[in-house]
Amino acid sequence: MAEENTVFIGKKGVMSYVLAVVTQFNQGANEVTIKARGRAISRAVDVAEIVRNRFVQDAKVKDIKISTEELEKKEEGEGNATKVSAIEITLAK
Repeated sequence: MAEENTVFIGKKGVMSYVLAVVTQFNQGANEVTIKARGRAISRAVDVAEIVRNRFVQDAKVKDIKISTEELEKKEEGEGNATKVSAIEITLAK
C-alpha cells in the first residue's frame, strides 16, 4: 500500500483525522491505514469507528496490527530506551 493512503494520528481533534480518512476514500483509495503510537491509540480507534459508522458505511476493518517500538530518550543521552505501543488500523471499502 502506498504511504499516501496513511493517516498518522497526533494531537489534533478527532474530526481532523476523520476528515483526512474520508478525503482519502473520496479520492478513490480502496484502503486507508490509520497509524498511532502511545496515548494517540485511543484517538485512532475513535477515528476508525467514526469513519465506519457515520461517513463511509461500506468501509470494513481489514486488519489491525499492534506492536511495541523503542524510542531513545533525547534528554538523558545514556541510551535509555522507552517502549511505546503502536497500532495500525487498515480500513477497506
